[in-house]
Amino acid sequence: MLPQSFFDRDTVTVARDLLGKYLVRRYGGFVLAARITETEAYIGRMDRACHAWNYRRTARTETLFAPPGTAYVYLIYGMYHCLNLVAEPEGEPAAVLIRGAEPRHGFDIIAENRFHCKAAEMTARQKKHFLDGPGKVCAGLNIDRRLNGLPWGSPELEACASLAEIGLTDPAGDGGSLDIHSGPRIGVDYAGEDAKLPWRFWL
Repeated sequence: MLPQSFFDRDTVTVARDLLGKYLVRRYGGFVLAARITETEAYIGRMDRACHAWNYRRTARTETLFAPPGTAYVYLIYGMYHCLNLVAEPEGEPAAVLIRGAEPRHGFDIIAENRFHCKAAEMTARQKKHFLDGPGKVCAGLNIDRRLNGLPWGSPELEACASLAEIGLTDPAGDGGSLDIHSGPRIGVDYAGEDAKLPWRFWL
């Protein structure tokens, strides 16, 4: 797994450096893995698009103040979950949203979670849009609010059969330079000028 210190850095840097890493999900004896292809940075102390802008502390945003690497999972539109990983030192509300990924292990299970079919039965459109959105990533990897607040590298949680585990690995064999692009984040027009910040990164 990546060390916790990976997340204890500038959020924008973490968002960029997460590209190409593997998001690993273990539950019920299954191991799923997806390569991260798109991220967005959110920094509460200065960013109106962040749920904890200006250090706003509520029951929902409390997780953003947690130690680096903590999973922040919330629901949008009452039906889609979004996975974020807390960045910067504890007490600084900042996180990186995982916006997109490519399945690498457990294809059939991810396909069942997304489309209720085996990977070989997916249509061309389904393959194209497999995990190309934050809600799709969470659906495919079976991530929901039950994982909100999951601490980074907690041995108690890893050992507990009743709880799920999220991990990140830096996979060997996927070396080489990455073609990284950046631009404004998606769906944050309400944030005014902050909506124009080039804090979305993708491969």
